Amino acid sequence: MKIALGITGGIAAYKSAEILRLLEDRGIRVQVVMTHAAQEFVRPLTFAALSGEKVITDMFPAGNEPANVEAAVEHIAVAQSIDALLVAPATADILAHFAQGIANDFLSTLYLATTAPVIVAPAMNVNMWEHPATQANLEILRKRGVKIVEPGAGYLACGMTGPGRLAENSAIVAATLEALGASQDLAGETVLITAGPTREKIDPVRYLTNRSSGRMGYALAEAALRRGARVLLITGPTALNPPGAAEVTRVETADEMRQAVLNQLSQATIVIKAAAVADYRPKQIAAHKI
Repeated sequence: MKIALGITGGIAAYKSAEILRLLEDRGIRVQVVMTHAAQEFVRPLTFAALSGEKVITDMFPAGNEPANVEAAVEHIAVAQSIDALLVAPATADILAHFAQGIANDFLSTLYLATTAPVIVAPAMNVNMWEHPATQANLEILRKRGVKIVEPGAGYLACGMTGPGRLAENSAIVAATLEALGASQDLAGETVLITAGPTREKIDPVRYLTNRSSGRMGYALAEAALRRGARVLLITGPTALNPPGAAEVTRVETADEMRQAVLNQLSQATIVIKAAAVADYRPKQIAAHKI
């Protein structure tokens, strides 16, 4: 699964880095879209490093970059590729743009272009939050099916006290998972999953193996993480990156996989064996290339 994380210009923008990490821990790919104002609080490089994805900061190529068709319709490509749009923090300005259909930057254009679920987590001054214009915009968005993660109350960065503080990261992530249809029915479970092939050495150069990519086991690990489980992933050699917060044990041979499973079995409440264990192994491993 992939979401777009919209970040707008407020002091709470620094919290978006932790939200991104928590989503990735659940096996969700995140592409960040930042408004110009957001970049005054946190640099795009921070989110590029955390997500491993391009951070979108403008509608069109900047500086001397050549214009091209891909850049001109990038908002459409992103809109079609995501499973949800999350905006956290969402300022009063972006809420007004969304409600009134004003599309004058990448994020507001993306909102109009996507048919995926939309979640917004507002953060602003208490007076801005309580202003009739903001409340009217929120009501419009609610009627359109936008999920509003209500802000918390407390001491705000502006020095005032009241509602307007960005909701807790855990609440924002939970709302996003709910919008994605990823219930937390595996919360409290520990899922042990084996994945990938094994390699049985013939000599220092050759080995017996199979064509397993590991994708099945890794996909199961991602799904279990999204549903709230702790995941123990025991994997043979693959070219895949392990998902999110999975606790990974890397093995090579069938014996190593067997021992790793037995070592961790007592922790598991669910076991899924998706590995493609080799059918044969040599009685002896040659010390030199045969």
